[in-house]
Amino acid sequence: MRVDSGAPAPAPETVSPVKAAFRRAAGRGEGGGEERSAWARGRVVAGVAVVTAGLLVFHQAVPNSVGRLGSLLEAFLPWLGLVVPVLLGLALLRRSALALVALLLPVAAWTYLFGGLLLPAPGPGPRDLVVVQHNVSDENADPEGTARALAEAGPDLIALEELVPPALEVYEKTLAAEYPHHAVQGTVGLWSKHPLTEAGLLDISPQGIGEGWRRGLRAVVRTPHGEVAAYVAHLPSIRVRATGLASAWRDESAGLLGEEIAGEKAEAVILLGDLNSTVDDRGLAPVTSRMNVAERGMAFSFPTAFPLARIDQVMVRGGTVGHMRTLPATGSDHLPVAARVTLD
Repeated sequence: MRVDSGAPAPAPETVSPVKAAFRRAAGRGEGGGEERSAWARGRVVAGVAVVTAGLLVFHQAVPNSVGRLGSLLEAFLPWLGLVVPVLLGLALLRRSALALVALLLPVAAWTYLFGGLLLPAPGPGPRDLVVVQHNVSDENADPEGTARALAEAGPDLIALEELVPPALEVYEKTLAAEYPHHAVQGTVGLWSKHPLTEAGLLDISPQGIGEGWRRGLRAVVRTPHGEVAAYVAHLPSIRVRATGLASAWRDESAGLLGEEIAGEKAEAVILLGDLNSTVDDRGLAPVTSRMNVAERGMAFSFPTAFPLARIDQVMVRGGTVGHMRTLPATGSDHLPVAARVTLD
């Protein structure tokens, strides 16, 4: 049954063009709800993107006072880039314009820090030296095969760590023909196509590590481009524990190495070694602040099964490290790295 009150039906609301425009701008007009929600959704994803960008750019602000968390972050800093594709997937799933825009921040930060390493290697120059750095492992079951593999890269210099008898004799014998000049101190050694002089111990032993710890070598190489002071160093190992990163000896040894480099009188210095961290780790700042690091190439060298970081380094003072790359695996738990060094 219908009851007609006789009252006239209300007239439809008349909206002026100006009012309609304001509603559209505020997202209340036709289709505006979807537009508004696209910018309102995904705030958590956007927040994580901003935090990731902050960690990349301001990683040095992360304190080292508790568990050396700063150094731990910096040791694996490039891997923060993996957060981006995860967040991208979540942003698309949420259809969040806010999150997509926020993702530009970590992308820009990662590109600024590491994008240059992905660029093609520069062409060879007239003042280039090719060098190879390798921790051969004291458990390497095939030192002869390792030596031959390194020599196949045709470097001017080969630096080796964890040299132990009787494997040392195998390296000396296998490399003798192509590398007639070599020097060994403790468990580190340098082989060269060019004459070596002033070879001796480089004392980078931290206090309390024990007598007989000799993992540093300095020699002068008479290259076709002039004399170069070559340093070979194997810094103490670090450990990742439940309490954080244990790196006190490594940091102390890095400080001693930095002092030696600062006092070096030769204009050109090449450092080769297993420094047990990446160049982003503030624990290596006494060294990296005085040396030029690789401009091209990620060259993750450890561990061999799934390389996570480049802890085998080539640095130079009085020149540039134009490119670094890894060589095929040997019997070691490290991958060899090869670099082209251009002297000034």
